[in-house]
Parts: sequence; structure tokens; C-alpha cells
Amino acid sequence: MQIDVISLGPMDNCTYLISEGTTALLIDPAWDMNFLEHTLTQKKLTLAGVFFTHGHFDHVKFAQQLLQKTGLKGYIEEKDIPLCGIDPQFLHPYSGKQQLTVSPFEITIIPTPGHTAGSVCILLADALFTGDTLFPGACGRVDLPTSSPRAMRQSLAKLGHLPQDTRIFAGHSYGGKCSSTIGYERVKNPFMRNALRDEEKLHASHID
Repeated sequence: MQIDVISLGPMDNCTYLISEGTTALLIDPAWDMNFLEHTLTQKKLTLAGVFFTHGHFDHVKFAQQLLQKTGLKGYIEEKDIPLCGIDPQFLHPYSGKQQLTVSPFEITIIPTPGHTAGSVCILLADALFTGDTLFPGACGRVDLPTSSPRAMRQSLAKLGHLPQDTRIFAGHSYGGKCSSTIGYERVKNPFMRNALRDEEKLHASHID
């Protein structure tokens, strides 16, 4: 599985092109659909699926053009449909955890509300695409409409229990870096550390 990081737009957004053989997926395509289409053509790839980690405009901007042209429907958690501004006829809504097959890809959707109510992380093999939930050393904002600090802590704790060698690929390259591992974040990311600590305290109080 090949993962290409494509930086687009004025907000250090990362769009991910995942390919296996001649088949490809896009995660959070935004800002420049002509460039993405050109990249697919240049690499001789057929686009088989489009996924959104959440519905904020900087992760979906102009994506409807791509969906309309390809005839694909973008997968998005149903709670974030009102945020994304994409006509529902071009969307494939779902709710909660999902196991999906877009041959040859096996995809696990992990609900991670907090940044938005419908934020998800997308797991393919050992690669986790975290959108604006988890960044290297940080997490997404929780002061926006449908955000929840409590839900974010729970989501970060959930991600912290994934295998330590799980690679993460975030929705922005803030500070020039968009990738890390769960094991590294468990140790170095104060937001994940605090979330795991709070979870342990809650578990201990229930035992007592």
C-alpha cells in the first residue's frame, strides 16, 4: 500500500492518496481538484473511493466537483453532513463504527468525536488517518460548533489503546509534520497522556 501526502490550500491541509496496484482512495480531498485529477492520471490510478474525516470546509472544499465528475459518493459520518456543505446526493452517510471494503482496501472507521460531532479516524492496515482529532504532539480544537472537550478526551484515550506501531497521518502538517506513531504520541503528546490518565483514574474510581 502506497501513501502519498498531498499538501493543498492555505491551511497546511493534507490530502492523502492511498494506492494499491492501479486502485486508489482519497482521504479529505480539498482545495484543488484539478491537481488531484492530474495526479491520478499521471500515476495511472483509478479512483475507487473518497472518504472524509469530518465536515469542516477546509477538508471538503471543492470536493463536490470531484464527486460529481467521477460519479462516486463521499463517505462521511452523518452527524457532519450539515457542516460539509456538499449536496447529500453526492454523499454516502453512515453512523458509528464501520468495517468497509473498497476492493482491494479493507477500511475500519473509528468514531472519534470531539473536534466535531462526526469526526472519525480511518484505519487501513497499520495506517491511521486522524483528520483533526490527533496531530503529532497535539489534538484538534474543541471550541467550535459541535465540538466537545469531554468527547475529545475519550477519543484520544481510545486511539491510545491502538497498537503502538500504528502510524498516524494527520489532517494538517502544522509545524511541517503530519505523521507519527501511536506509541510516540502515548509518550510525547500531553493531550493523549492526560486523556489516558483520566481514563485510568475513572476506571480506578469504579473499582473502588
